[in-house]
Amino acid sequence: MSILTYLHVVVTTRFAELRRDGERGDSPVPTAVIIFGLVFVATIVTGLALGKANDWMKAIPNHTNPK
Repeated sequence: MSILTYLHVVVTTRFAELRRDGERGDSPVPTAVIIFGLVFVATIVTGLALGKANDWMKAIPNHTNPK
């Protein structure tokens, strides 16, 4: 087989693979839902941590806020 025939077969095979309508990734909707859920959970955890920290600071005797 000559080099030109080989290159022709390789190029046409690659183009056929690129034109094929296969699965090319996930839809953006599930990704957006996952990100929204992670942000929601992170907000809840941050709020709980802030509340615990404020309660801990209020439990210190003779505590005054810095100026």
